Amino acid sequence: MTRPKRIRVLVVDDSAFARKVLRQALDSQPGIEVVGIAADGLEALEKIAALKPHVVTLDLVMPHLDGLGVLRELANQPQAARVVVVSFSSGESELVVEALQMGAVDFVKKPTALATDRLYELSGDLVGKVLAAAAARPSASLFPTPLPPRVLAPLVTRRRLLVVGTSTGGPQALTRLVALLPGNFPIPIAIALHIPAEYTEALARRLSDGSALRVVEASDGLELQPGLVVLAKGGQDLQLERQGERTLARLTRHSGSSLYVPSVDLLFQSAARAWGAATLGVVLTGMGDDGLEGARAIVTGGGEVLTEAESTSVIYGMPRCVREAGLSAGEARLEDMAAAIIRRLG
Repeated sequence: MTRPKRIRVLVVDDSAFARKVLRQALDSQPGIEVVGIAADGLEALEKIAALKPHVVTLDLVMPHLDGLGVLRELANQPQAARVVVVSFSSGESELVVEALQMGAVDFVKKPTALATDRLYELSGDLVGKVLAAAAARPSASLFPTPLPPRVLAPLVTRRRLLVVGTSTGGPQALTRLVALLPGNFPIPIAIALHIPAEYTEALARRLSDGSALRVVEASDGLELQPGLVVLAKGGQDLQLERQGERTLARLTRHSGSSLYVPSVDLLFQSAARAWGAATLGVVLTGMGDDGLEGARAIVTGGGEVLTEAESTSVIYGMPRCVREAGLSAGEARLEDMAAAIIRRLG
């Protein structure tokens, strides 16, 4: 019988104790093999070239060459190792968000003190995300080129709202999609991305800096306007409420009825209740099936849902579920999704 292929992992961290803890956590798993360690970015690049790991666990703050420098070097390499960032959460949210935009598959929050009694807590999260990263598609180049015109020709549309759901690989996908939408996009956009609370403000700011649109973190009672992109606040669910011709954001504590937070299903379902057939949904890369029931609600209400093609999805889980359920009105590669959205507005 053929022995299952083991996932080859390189551990990169400038702390000797952190390297020991991460290696121990990963080596305890039968399907994972730590093939090497590196203490900084330059050594990491040498080890990646020599050892050909499937996955790299990457610290961001290191001497000589930091984690972002490693990601830049890997960004345009075909079949490059997938990266899981392992970082302290305090004070590094901007760096983590930038790493995710640059193609890191996911991240793990490292305890501020890697004591032995915290090893189990770190281990479960780390192992799960390394396994997911090993199954992920290698990231594409950093930035979409060329950019389309930033002004859309005058357009009469029956659509009143665009809602977008994504998970693993989402920060990079959103970076590329939002940058490709014109500044006079005629309807508001609401996005749900599975990400913890301390990272959504930084991500919204970075998306806004790279786009002709204005991107903000959701706040309760915020009115959605054309040209505004509202990103669900991490750790809370974003739902939309219609008041006459106005659309308001409502933030609620996560109910626990879904495994995912912020919930794509709840966002999509609330959009369908608010605007029915005037709703357009988009499901991008992500693991799991969040968005499936929300897509069903949009389609049942007369709206449409587009899905990202497998060829550009980092994880083709969420889009696959919607497509296989017969709920996708069309699919597009990530670089073509903005154009596909604009066509559906007509």
